[in-house]
Amino acid sequence: MGNRVVLKLSGEAFADPELNYGIDAKTVTRVAEEVAEVHAEGHEIAIVVGGGNIFRGLSTEAQGMDRANADYMGMLATVINALAIRDALERAGSPTRVQTAITIQEVAEPYIRLRAIRHLEKGRIVVFAGGTGNPFFTTDTTAALRAAEIGASIVLKATKVDGVYDADPNADSGAALIEDVTYLDVIAKRLRVMDSTAITMCMDNDLPIRVFNIGEPGNIARAVRGEQVGTLVH
Repeated sequence: MGNRVVLKLSGEAFADPELNYGIDAKTVTRVAEEVAEVHAEGHEIAIVVGGGNIFRGLSTEAQGMDRANADYMGMLATVINALAIRDALERAGSPTRVQTAITIQEVAEPYIRLRAIRHLEKGRIVVFAGGTGNPFFTTDTTAALRAAEIGASIVLKATKVDGVYDADPNADSGAALIEDVTYLDVIAKRLRVMDSTAITMCMDNDLPIRVFNIGEPGNIARAVRGEQVGTLVH
């Protein structure tokens, strides 16, 4: 097999591009077909899914709610997305298993590190759902944690923008894309890559992060193959 990577898909990767909410079958199918294409080349791929297209613990809908309770609701949302991407991956020809940090034995395996590694070695894609299983942690932190646990070579973060900018590209037309940046610069300059817990975990475990635009067809394959796309944080 080729290199082992963790692909972080936010809830946006499942939603209708215009509504940015719910699960859009065409969007999920496109993402799954790209992943299946590069998986067929021999790369070992694990996927961490977010749940923001259904429910986010820090969303306006969760205001006034107990934070831990809201986070658990968000974790359950990731399980729904995991089942959706598994179905699409299987239809695209890639054998896929879902493991969740919250035990739901009727629909998914519990997260077991060595079993996950074994699935990857046998040529299966593994989708990690349920976050870390604990409130107060983001799915970005989950991606960093799972990547360290399974010995991945890189975390690939698929987003709505082309990479990391020196300013908010939505607010500043002069914002410039940064192709290469250090962990410490990301933390010091508060660049919007991942939360500080996730960045620190990647830094402590020498795990590079590649941030790229999932909306550009072919970018997932390019990122998995190790080509220059988006921004590399290292």
